Amino acid sequence: MLQERNLTMMTDLYELTMMQGYFKNPTDQVVVFDAFYRTNPYDSGYAICCGLEQVIGYIRDLHFAAEDIDYLRSLNLFDEDFLDYLRGFHFTGDIYAIPEGSVIFPREPLVKVVAPIMEAQLMEPTILNVINHQSLIATKASRVCYAAKGDGIMEFGLRRAQGPDAGTWGARAAVIGGCVGTSNVLTGELFNVPVKGTHAHSWIMSFPDELTAFRTYAKMYPNACILLVDTYDVLRSGVPNAITVFKEMKAAGLPMKGYGIRIDSGDLAYLSKKAYEMLDAAGFGDAIISASSDLDEYLINSLKQQGAKINSWGVGTNLITSNGWSAFGGVYKLAAIKNKGDAEFTPKIKLSENPEKITNPGNKTVYRFYDKKTGKIRADLICLADEKFDPEEDLTIFDPQATWKKTTLKGGTYTVREMLVPVFKNGQCVYTSPSTMEIRDICTKEKETLWDETCRLTNPQNVYVDLSDKLYQMKQTLLHQMSRK
Repeated sequence: MLQERNLTMMTDLYELTMMQGYFKNPTDQVVVFDAFYRTNPYDSGYAICCGLEQVIGYIRDLHFAAEDIDYLRSLNLFDEDFLDYLRGFHFTGDIYAIPEGSVIFPREPLVKVVAPIMEAQLMEPTILNVINHQSLIATKASRVCYAAKGDGIMEFGLRRAQGPDAGTWGARAAVIGGCVGTSNVLTGELFNVPVKGTHAHSWIMSFPDELTAFRTYAKMYPNACILLVDTYDVLRSGVPNAITVFKEMKAAGLPMKGYGIRIDSGDLAYLSKKAYEMLDAAGFGDAIISASSDLDEYLINSLKQQGAKINSWGVGTNLITSNGWSAFGGVYKLAAIKNKGDAEFTPKIKLSENPEKITNPGNKTVYRFYDKKTGKIRADLICLADEKFDPEEDLTIFDPQATWKKTTLKGGTYTVREMLVPVFKNGQCVYTSPSTMEIRDICTKEKETLWDETCRLTNPQNVYVDLSDKLYQMKQTLLHQMSRK
């Protein structure tokens, strides 16, 4: 099964060559690495954190099998003493992470690894691969669901996904982002999420006529009878034949539960409105009208504005492939080092000609501040791990790039929450991941903490992500020191 595979070798070669370098030049360094991203995907006002469950499974099973050692030996890059070390390799450090389903913003650590340098180094590609992909799909799903304004979104992009893992874990991420279910049966089995589906055009074409195909399907699945009406002609054939079948079902005393039509092509706004008129006139105004056909958040939003009579949406290719934004852009950067015998971490900073690529140094955490009256997010604050904040006291925060831009949160008007939670301590997992559907509920509540202006599909208002005074001063000191070298 997908989640049981050993992914230890799913790393970049240079991680292993660096590990051998550390091994040959012994060090007792414990380091802090931060996984974060710099820009919200889709030019959105937020993103959704996803992928922690697979990261946990990866780290729990972190080990080099005998065949892995044999392959590495065949590369003629690694010495036998290093390969012997790898035979007993496992994770011994600490990991903190923002829980899945959480609303997240640029520059704040999503995963913080505190571990011996060889362990922390090895995990970079896999952590980023998992968090980047699943957070991207969960964010896309959240946007699609926002555009649907409460209508159900079903994910069915498996056949267009970039491989089995992307199709299966991506479907899980889509459900976390807000989808009501998936067509992917393996995702349903692995993660206990609802699986949904109708039938294909080939079902209709395999029968002598459309009406016979509809009748046969309705007889087999009377409680989930969604009929695909665009194989031949939606309004002249598909909908009239569907109405005939619905009348026969009603006459037979069936409960008419979960019944309706699906339109997969054509002018969805026009066809859905005409189809509704026909269904309503026949006494089936409560029928589900489902639509598919290369949907995304922008097309759904447009169809809603046009008054389309669609109340269920099937989104495939554009969701599972994240059409319009190819990568999440998460990075994994060294932030601090502590040598044996040191009481504190020594902060480290990466410089760049691009200001947005200059990293935030030190062993950090993230606090989120909510408006006490509305429950909406006021700001996030990246700070040093030992900093605490009293919500009864005034707190002035400022933009770390434009420091004259300041906001004061009055004491007693806000609440505060630390976003990073312990996941591994001393190599042992201390975190129990909720079920996928529980994470979906968490995500729904998280999105309710966003202001409407932040949720806009275009030109959203960004949430403040600031640095604490102590972290800002540390960063400025390091920048000043580096500029003198």
